[in-house]
Amino acid sequence: MALDWGLKLEPGMAAAAGQPQSRMFGPGFGGSLKGLIGVGRYLDAQAGITYIGLTAQPSAPSSGVGGAWGYGAGLRFKRPHDLVRGYSPWVDADLMYVRTGDLNRFGFSFGAGVSASLDEDRRFWLGPFVRYLQIVQGERIGADNTDASIFIVGASLEFGSPHRRAAAKPVECSPCSPCSPCSSTAEAVTDRDGDGVVDGVDKCPDQPGPRATSGCPDRDDDGLADVADMCPDARGPIDNKGCPVYQKVIIKPNKLELKEKILFSWDKAAIEPQSYPLLDEVVQALKDNKSFHVRIEGHTDSSGKETHNQTLSEARARAVLDYVAKHGIAMERLASKGFSSSQPIDRNDTTAGREANRRVEFAVDLVIVNDGSVK
Repeated sequence: MALDWGLKLEPGMAAAAGQPQSRMFGPGFGGSLKGLIGVGRYLDAQAGITYIGLTAQPSAPSSGVGGAWGYGAGLRFKRPHDLVRGYSPWVDADLMYVRTGDLNRFGFSFGAGVSASLDEDRRFWLGPFVRYLQIVQGERIGADNTDASIFIVGASLEFGSPHRRAAAKPVECSPCSPCSPCSSTAEAVTDRDGDGVVDGVDKCPDQPGPRATSGCPDRDDDGLADVADMCPDARGPIDNKGCPVYQKVIIKPNKLELKEKILFSWDKAAIEPQSYPLLDEVVQALKDNKSFHVRIEGHTDSSGKETHNQTLSEARARAVLDYVAKHGIAMERLASKGFSSSQPIDRNDTTAGREANRRVEFAVDLVIVNDGSVK
């Protein structure tokens, strides 16, 4: 185990708290420099040097600064520096040898404060403190034998060995479920929906579902819970978000993306026969995904008159809708709209760009989302 060490500087304002010192001296400076050695997570042994310098009052018989040097050792009790929250209240006590002028005296001090960590490794700590120091005056003939009482208020800065946060205790699991934390008391384990996944870890505690989907229903039985399945009625692999893999169609959250273009007769709304297999796969995708409602959108390039392009884009979108509806998709799930050349996806000043802009798209308007509702 590495040595836990620290070095602390405590500068602050000092003032005498009792007579006759308060009549003779005004506020001044007080400070300590201490070395710390950990003797446990909560306890440090400390030793250091303290200086007190109080300014003489104008009415005092002597002028200048009343100074005292103290050398001491003691113990500090603190909140461990490796706990989650990066702050540490502390209290300490020291026994001291104090030198004032040509006199040697006994003293003691008590301090209290709170420090906050300044870095991730918790090497640096800063915070306020208050300290009480008493210098014991022995019996001296012809002198005031009152002890000197001094308060110091300031900020402490500590530097030391790093203190990483304590690691969390591993969770122990009960035999009834690999994911159910054990209880220290004999609590009843409940499973409201009776699917074998206890309520504490069941993401759908009121809907029976298989353990593989964390207790949530899986209508198409593809291993992906309905709440996360983009195609909950069509079995598909998890890495495709639960949707079947088609040859010519890609299922996306907001559209059916076609891998091929739908071909039409030149300047007409008649679908070319070579596009029938593509549209047949679109029909199958809509049958597999009964929650999908689509808007079929027709687009043209900017060649020709706008009125003609608008009419042509609407007619082509409607022709695709009629084909899909004729092959078994309910009309209430379908809509069509023509956009003419208002939404190009490429430039219209090149042959390739105009070819890309002449297209039909399937926009998904309504789809089952993660909370199980229709959006």
